[in-house]
Amino acid sequence: MRSITTAERRARLAERHRLTPASRTDDIAEIVRSLVVLHATDPATVFLSVGARSHTVDPTHVEKALYDDRVLLRMLAMRRTMFVAPVESVPVLQASCADALADKQRRTYSRFIEQADVVDGNVRAWLADVEEETHQALLARGSATGAQLSKDVPRLRTQVNPAPDKSYSKPTSITTWVLVILGVEGRIVRGRPNGSWTSSQYTWAPMETWLPQGVAAMPADVARVELVRQWLYTFGPAPITDIKWWTGWTLGEVRKALARLDVVEVDLDGTTGLLLADDQDPVAEPEPWAALLPALDPTPMGWQSRDWYLGAHGPTLFDRNGNVGPTIWCNGRIVGGWGQCKDGEIAYRLLEDVGSEAEAMIEAEAARTAQWYGDIRAIPRFRTPLERELTA
Repeated sequence: MRSITTAERRARLAERHRLTPASRTDDIAEIVRSLVVLHATDPATVFLSVGARSHTVDPTHVEKALYDDRVLLRMLAMRRTMFVAPVESVPVLQASCADALADKQRRTYSRFIEQADVVDGNVRAWLADVEEETHQALLARGSATGAQLSKDVPRLRTQVNPAPDKSYSKPTSITTWVLVILGVEGRIVRGRPNGSWTSSQYTWAPMETWLPQGVAAMPADVARVELVRQWLYTFGPAPITDIKWWTGWTLGEVRKALARLDVVEVDLDGTTGLLLADDQDPVAEPEPWAALLPALDPTPMGWQSRDWYLGAHGPTLFDRNGNVGPTIWCNGRIVGGWGQCKDGEIAYRLLEDVGSEAEAMIEAEAARTAQWYGDIRAIPRFRTPLERELTA
């Protein structure tokens, strides 16, 4: 069994995730492909993740890739999480994750509507009819907000209390529910937001405006194999439990996908990891590097077992739900955290001694990050202990 040291895993991470100066690129779609997808629960993450891995890209270039060139697309996929994906990866994500999620969401929302007793007859058929009417209304408009669509489709204003026995639950319209179902089915897509690149108030557009032929159909098992292959190339070697966590699938689904791939077991300092069989060539240690990655960046969120790059810094840099805050990286490991102050300054703290040369690289990255923000002020959606302290 081939042994892969922590140092080599860190070298792979540096090159595959485009974190060294030599591996950075201004090809935005290629940056996203390098990471499989970008986390997009917090809109700012998409832009800052690209900024950390590019040379001269600024937020306007990312907006162009998303909304003008439309080479990227927002969608719910693994673990019911929002991601930005290259358009060519959408069929894989749709078949491997989103289709099952669409069925689950429809069953959940149908149950809420049935419990509320606000619809006569078959609730599933009624809901499907509302979805179709909403899709047609969006096709007629070209793009719209949820509020605009609820004017076109009165049934979207149907009020439902999802948990009437709970004091915190209140009646809500089904507009968001219907848009979520249409989104995870791949029929509509989140378009340009109302506001800056940190805004999450999106307009909606028909999928046909991104993909004229719609999302190509794939068998779910074929799509899962391809998604695992992409993950292993980007994040491997890693234990099978990391694949299960990242995909959100059952262990059986992961094993079935792996059985159709040519993979080998490797020793990761006493833990068994998996690696694509044609990806065993040693990776040389790159030149020294540093990077400031945003909250929810796909690199720190790529694995469940994180000791090899996180060390003991988890309680300081993650919230209680497992969401990572802004992190400082040096030569393949997390060494500190940072945050944007109200005046735009990037405040940071190193959690271990990295030496004067590394500190100079980190200072340069902090200045670069401040320049990227410009006049924008962005508070991470999930705040972590150190980020709160630095920006208080």
